[in-house]
Amino acid sequence: MSKVSVAGSKGVMPAVIETIHELNLVHLSDYDGSWAGFDNGNPIEGAEDASEKLVTVRALESALDLSEEDTAPGTIDDDWEERLERIRTRINELDDRRGEIRDELRRLEERIDRVAPFAELGIDLDLLSGYESVDVLVGEGSVDDVEAALAADDDVRAFETFTGGDTVAVVAAPTEDADADNVVDDALVGVEFARHPIPETDKSPEAYVADLEDRKRELESELEEIDAELAEIKDTEGSFLLRVEEELSIEVQRAEAPLQFATSDRAFIAEGWIPSDEYDSLVDALRGAVGDGVVIEELERADYDRHGAHSHTEDVQKGTPSAAEDEEDVADDQQQTAVTDGGSAVTMGDEPPTVQDNPGPAKPFEVLVQAVNQPKYSELDPTIFLFLTFPAFFGFMIGDVGYGILYVAIGAYMATQFDSKGVTSLGGVAIWAGAFTILFGIIYGEIFGLHVLGEVLWHDLLNVELLPLNKGLEPGAAEFALGWMVVSVLAGIVHLNIGYVLDFYENLSHGLKDALFHSGSWLLMLNGIWIWIFSEHGAGSKPDFLFETFASDGPFPIGFNGFPEMGLFAFPESIPVLGGFLLTVPLLVFLIGLVMLVVSEPVEAVEALDVVVNVFSYTRMGAVLLAKAGMAFVVNLLFFGAYEDPDGAFHFLRTHEPSYVAETYGGEATVIFDGLMHSGTAALVGGLVILVLGHLVVLILGVTSAGLQAVRLEYVEFFNKFYEGGGDNYEPFGHDRTYSED
Repeated sequence: MSKVSVAGSKGVMPAVIETIHELNLVHLSDYDGSWAGFDNGNPIEGAEDASEKLVTVRALESALDLSEEDTAPGTIDDDWEERLERIRTRINELDDRRGEIRDELRRLEERIDRVAPFAELGIDLDLLSGYESVDVLVGEGSVDDVEAALAADDDVRAFETFTGGDTVAVVAAPTEDADADNVVDDALVGVEFARHPIPETDKSPEAYVADLEDRKRELESELEEIDAELAEIKDTEGSFLLRVEEELSIEVQRAEAPLQFATSDRAFIAEGWIPSDEYDSLVDALRGAVGDGVVIEELERADYDRHGAHSHTEDVQKGTPSAAEDEEDVADDQQQTAVTDGGSAVTMGDEPPTVQDNPGPAKPFEVLVQAVNQPKYSELDPTIFLFLTFPAFFGFMIGDVGYGILYVAIGAYMATQFDSKGVTSLGGVAIWAGAFTILFGIIYGEIFGLHVLGEVLWHDLLNVELLPLNKGLEPGAAEFALGWMVVSVLAGIVHLNIGYVLDFYENLSHGLKDALFHSGSWLLMLNGIWIWIFSEHGAGSKPDFLFETFASDGPFPIGFNGFPEMGLFAFPESIPVLGGFLLTVPLLVFLIGLVMLVVSEPVEAVEALDVVVNVFSYTRMGAVLLAKAGMAFVVNLLFFGAYEDPDGAFHFLRTHEPSYVAETYGGEATVIFDGLMHSGTAALVGGLVILVLGHLVVLILGVTSAGLQAVRLEYVEFFNKFYEGGGDNYEPFGHDRTYSED
């Protein structure tokens, strides 16, 4: 990226803005107001009017529920403002009337709901009001409680109740000496009674509701007519509104550009970043627009050196002379001071924007990096490493062909059916995560938690005994459960090594010594301590599964029984605490790394044990693997049922009845659960619901557990080793036209 400066008189500023906007290449820098004699510019005349019109157009699009749709680009007629005003007036009229109708419909619904209880009573509404000597109440409550309360009240001389459904009507006469205005209300204070207001009409409830329903139909018909007219406006004027919005957006963007410039009374200076190989294009375009009316210079060039950090080439002085020197002396003096000041004249020291340029398959993972922060121009983009590890972590934890196919399908839908870049990128991530879920599902031999795939593929077709690998849920395969924890730890060691190596590579830009002491120390500590943990030194005090997992008779038989002791010397017995302790090569490597860390960054010495703690954090992968497999196991167990054969092997009752176990093995096999599919028609139907919903829950939780845990490992454990972020996204000043033509 190159930092460029464009300086000239204010007379050519509009032409310069338009030219730069059409190029859509320059990422403008904001002037910080620190330059004597120059202030931030003001918007070009007409910006406020264009902004108001833009707000109007977007409000009309909202009223029409207008979305971005395929529209052939077109031009805007000269009378577009009159046309826009006609559309605005008509849409506002229709929208206002639509709002009034909806309000009236809501009130009608409320009135109809209020009359419904009276229709249950079957009493004309005019008979429920207008009395002086008796009180009439209508509401919902227990008629027995109402009658008991009225009978016990001394101020009630007589009463009568009428019921219809849940509705109760009360007619009560107060005594002559009753001094309360609301005798019946007072009598019912302790009773749960929801009172309904009595409509003021002389019609029957049925006739009253019929009139309300007629009015409701009239309003609904009018509402349909309004919606139809708005739909017609949307069809006929939608493209026009989209073109106007785009044109006004461009006009506002151009008009507000001077806010980022440094301006004086007669001159302006604009700076920004542009891809270095596009510098000549910028010069040619500006020369074609304003001739020699501007000074154009390449002030600084940011490039990558061999270590991945960007280096600034100051005073490039790749400028062009200004023909305006004889025309405006004052402006020229200011311009020349600006462009020959030895670097960025306006925005000192601002970093170049970042353009993430990753291979196509890794492109969707940029959204996960940006969720943390945009990479700085001066650091490595970790997207490619995220692409190589995140799907593998996810697939390792879920590892099921059935779920993987569904994840791929969901990802493909997201990637193809949505316009949002973020959603389509997440769709691409889901496709890759699903593909690795299928891959690990083949290795585990599972499809929706069943081992059918492993039996058919590895045993029947390929006659392979080592595969499929067991997840460790069955009682006879418990060693696999611990084995996956060890595998998770090894994955963490490899992952963290990559992170520290990248940090070492980044720090090489500051010198080999800095890289060795700052990053190499962590590499030495990480590998030293874990080689020691997996070594035979002190094996009696270490868990046996560390050495049994990869032994010849272990779950993953590669013949590894631990590293040898590699002892150097034992401390003399006379030395307190360390007496007799054997110093091995791995421990020496760890201690060397620790000393290097203390020398370079003493304060970080308290975090030295992070090389152990951070690795243990990766055991969450093994835990999620077992948890998700366990959930699918339970769902299948409930539906199919299962038994354990005499050898301790576990089998689902997919193709056999529970009686098959007794007939085949006698009393030597154990039926764990008969299964809902073998327990009658009702149980079968209920079991199918459990089967579908259960696997759907596992599918969803796979995202919220495996997905989030994989992201956490990337963000917290991996990125923290070398990635900082905080860069600016490359946002060139311009607009890609979609609906309008220039």
